[in-house]
Amino acid sequence: MILKTPYLMFLGDVPDALAAKTAQGVVDWRREQCLAQLRLPGCGADLGLPEMGVAEAVAAGAKTLVVGVVNAGGVLPDHWIATIVEALEAGMDVASGLHVRLRSLPAVAAAADRTGGQLVDIREPGRSFPTGKGVKRTGKRLLAVGTDCSVGKKYAALCLERDMRAAGFDADFRATGQTGILISGRGVPLDAVVADFIAGAAEWLTPDAAADHWDVVEGQGSLFHPSFAGVTLGLLHGTQPDAFVVCHEPTRTKMRGVETPLPTIRQVMDATVLLGRLTNPDIRCVGICINTAKLGEDEARACLEAASAEHGLPASDPIRYGTRPIVEEVGRVFARP
Repeated sequence: MILKTPYLMFLGDVPDALAAKTAQGVVDWRREQCLAQLRLPGCGADLGLPEMGVAEAVAAGAKTLVVGVVNAGGVLPDHWIATIVEALEAGMDVASGLHVRLRSLPAVAAAADRTGGQLVDIREPGRSFPTGKGVKRTGKRLLAVGTDCSVGKKYAALCLERDMRAAGFDADFRATGQTGILISGRGVPLDAVVADFIAGAAEWLTPDAAADHWDVVEGQGSLFHPSFAGVTLGLLHGTQPDAFVVCHEPTRTKMRGVETPLPTIRQVMDATVLLGRLTNPDIRCVGICINTAKLGEDEARACLEAASAEHGLPASDPIRYGTRPIVEEVGRVFARP
């Protein structure tokens, strides 16, 4: 996937930072590609980028308007269309990670045809996949799973790839969602794959590899989330991970967008092992990644120490402290050839 840079990050009028996590992820990992942000009145998210309108951003060199938001169902509100059309008419391309296809919006399609602007739907798989087969593949895989959506699975996987490479591992990040694809430039938007083929798409994404190669896979949803557990399970079976980390946000009491109580870390560990054994009988947990952004320093360290003591595994906040203890656990458990 090749997008013209730099980007103007469009946040619309989303209510909070989590709703803008696609844009925030690109800013956190590809800051040099992000020129400015465009927010509508009432927007509750702020990327810390300069504020620019379409005309000002184009004058400053912006090439692509990125609709950097997520929401339940991946819908694009009608009152955002005018901004997208304005960007196209100003000579920009438009990229979106929402489920709704940009070309399905008549005004947007007409503007793109009129101006020659490129419309890029990140959640369009772009190819077909076979059904999953569960056949053992060479190489190794590490999957990030979570107690909920939006708890840091993508960031954990990106940090693990970085720290594993620094430690001498042959490791590659594998994106499974729109934000990860924007960051890495490749991947499969698993939640846009027809359900029968999710496991097969995950197999395609993590093919046979050298014995000491690690695919570090971005997780999706949660096995305990009533809305998204199906995608999570297909990803688990298709990646057939040798190792997994559990990602957790300790201040939540219920799952995002629903009234379902948050599962415990132990429940996620046990369920992941039980269900993951279908395609990899040797699956095991190698660490816990806790998002301590809402905790002070002393609280964060106490939380991590308690989790590590309770589960007998290294626990860290990947952003705050890195993942070195977990990488060391991988090296200990999976001796390199």
